[in-house]
Amino acid sequence: MRDWIAVIIAVLGVLLVLAGATLILLRALPARPAPAAGPSLDESDTSDLSPAVPVGARISSAWKEPTAADRLIFWGVILLVLAAIAAGAITFNLGAAGGATPATR
Repeated sequence: MRDWIAVIIAVLGVLLVLAGATLILLRALPARPAPAAGPSLDESDTSDLSPAVPVGARISSAWKEPTAADRLIFWGVILLVLAAIAAGAITFNLGAAGGATPATR
């Protein structure tokens, strides 16, 4: 039973990670070009172009305000870790030994 649970959790985790990556890739793809009858973009018009954002600012903004894709990937990774624990690939050994220590003279 534990193996079935691990497989189901692993499959769900992989699907969440893939869905998040797909969202990121779809957002990165360029938009379809406008119809030919539409207005053309003048070379001198740079009002739509945003300035380059430093990497540190992008990482901090992603941490403060995660997108839907980031949340999907995060929960997918959590499920993959839980699947590894359920399958026995990651084990925790919490134990304590009791008793008296030998007296030193």
